[in-house]
Amino acid sequence: MRTVFPFSCVADHGLSRRSLLGAAALGLAVPAWAQGSFPSKPLKLVVGYPAGGSVDLAARVAGDALAARLQGTVVVDNVGGAAGAIAAQRVALAPADGHTLLVGASNELVATRVVNPAQRYDGRRDFTPLGLVATSPLILAARPGLGVKNLADLLELARRQPGKLSYGSSGVGSSLHFAGELLKQRAGVSIVHIPYKGVAALTSDLAGGNLDLAMLSPTAALPFLQSGRIVPLGVTSAQRLPALAQVPAMAELAALRGYELVGWFALMGPRGLPAATAQRITAALQEALAEPAVRKRLEDAGMVPATGREDLARLIAEEDRKYEQLAAFAHMRD
Repeated sequence: MRTVFPFSCVADHGLSRRSLLGAAALGLAVPAWAQGSFPSKPLKLVVGYPAGGSVDLAARVAGDALAARLQGTVVVDNVGGAAGAIAAQRVALAPADGHTLLVGASNELVATRVVNPAQRYDGRRDFTPLGLVATSPLILAARPGLGVKNLADLLELARRQPGKLSYGSSGVGSSLHFAGELLKQRAGVSIVHIPYKGVAALTSDLAGGNLDLAMLSPTAALPFLQSGRIVPLGVTSAQRLPALAQVPAMAELAALRGYELVGWFALMGPRGLPAATAQRITAALQEALAEPAVRKRLEDAGMVPATGREDLARLIAEEDRKYEQLAAFAHMRD
């Protein structure tokens, strides 16, 4: 699925080169892409998931920001499959001219390689980090009939019934899976992991009482929380989520002190992107993230907007080490 953000009147109306030259001669404004500088054609933001999810929303915010500030056209291209890896590989192999970028998640930039060392690209090696867009804490939720109201209740029940409770994720090696395994590791409890092929079936089974627990993104969880069909127990960030201030951070419980695992969404280019191009894209994103309206748009979707000061390359390296340890704990490669 492709969505176009048309901020350039030239791109919209397909003016000819002669028209552009004439406009320039008359002193009229000519879009940057038409002046021989970057961008020289529409930008494509590739997303590894269907429209409507958290990564897709982050991409559309980034698309709006880049289109407005680079005076060009931005196309969001949803290329689903393999937990985002198909889209990531496509961008890794794209020309390093800045016109094909990835809005990727921690999933395909870190987790998939940890679970599958044979993956053909590496999130640390094959991309140019351009900027963090937002982080998205996950929500641990329970089915209403489980009889637990908070994390302390859950851990007590899990210790009384080791191996009896189940939790679902969006698939083996997904960030939701890693978040569940970190809970088991920190609390020392045995809970059975049930992988699903997608979030829709996962939330449906949880709300229907066919699954005890689930790690969910805010985008997936909010409609079910608002209707009371699932019970929120905690968020996976170190602090509470502004959009769900009543739900505690899991790290607030003594048994889970230090617990933190959040999803994140980043703008990435192919390896070897020219420094001047990378700097221009990064500056445009940072300007956007400083605007209250942009930040509110992300916050309303349950995300925490980036500050623009994050060291994205360092974040990816640190996350890689964390996910490696969890993969070993959960025997994800067995």
